[in-house]
Amino acid sequence: MTTLQNIVDEIDLQDEHAVAVAAAADHAVMEAISLALDQNLASFHLYDDEATIKQLIATDFPHLQGHPKLMIHHVNGPQQAAKEAVRAVFMNDASVLMKGHIPTATLMKAALNAEYGLRTGSVLSHVAAFEVEGYDRLIFVTDAGMNIEPSLQEKAQIIRNAVQVARATGVELPIVAALAAVEVVNPNMQATLDAAALTAMNKRGQITDCVVDGPLALDNAISVEAAKHKRIEGDTAGHANILLVPNIEAGNILYKSLVYFSKAKVGGIIAGAKAPIVLTSRADSAESKLYSLALAMRSANS
Repeated sequence: MTTLQNIVDEIDLQDEHAVAVAAAADHAVMEAISLALDQNLASFHLYDDEATIKQLIATDFPHLQGHPKLMIHHVNGPQQAAKEAVRAVFMNDASVLMKGHIPTATLMKAALNAEYGLRTGSVLSHVAAFEVEGYDRLIFVTDAGMNIEPSLQEKAQIIRNAVQVARATGVELPIVAALAAVEVVNPNMQATLDAAALTAMNKRGQITDCVVDGPLALDNAISVEAAKHKRIEGDTAGHANILLVPNIEAGNILYKSLVYFSKAKVGGIIAGAKAPIVLTSRADSAESKLYSLALAMRSANS
């Protein structure tokens, strides 16, 4: 798949996906749900104040009134909305968890609950799929939103999560670039040490279903010409599918640079839990929320 719309178009409508939305009474969230329903992508369980949701639908989305794939569940407050939405996924009534108008911390607290949460023992990490003009492939960036300063072992799991998502979109053997500021190992730069270790772990079968290369600077990870100029040889340099950032600051800057400078399209999810989690912000467009939903649905089946 070369575009995010490809992911939407390739959703198997026979899978009958269900999405649990915590605190759904929000115009931007409902706009994304409306787009998904228009394309018959999934059914939705909406957790919020029933009167508020119904009023929002009646005012802004009248075509959704009485929609057979829209189920409203009355709850009192954001904490209960998060709890019930997570519980729906835990009980397999839904295959995707989606954040509505609720603090991320509130939703994640419920998602990590020991009794009914979505823990698997794996590291949870953010995976974003970007459609960047001029590139013949989707570019996945991880982790720009969850792990602040991941350890080597956490980075290995972050790679595994991103590989699972990339493979769900049809990338059979993703190339992972472990990013740093330089292409050589420098004992004073932890990112280069981790990148080299991750590359070795991949070669020894500790990280599978992908090819890991690093340390690589961003230009040499995504540009064949830049890699040739620096005389970096091999079949991976310049061809990265997945960009592993060294820490959350680098990931956040790269993510927002792609969105605001490059005007790239994006969809993102939290991977590593029992089910994909769609964490969108109020600044995200309805289109971006739709792409995130589609990415979650693809990942839920992999």
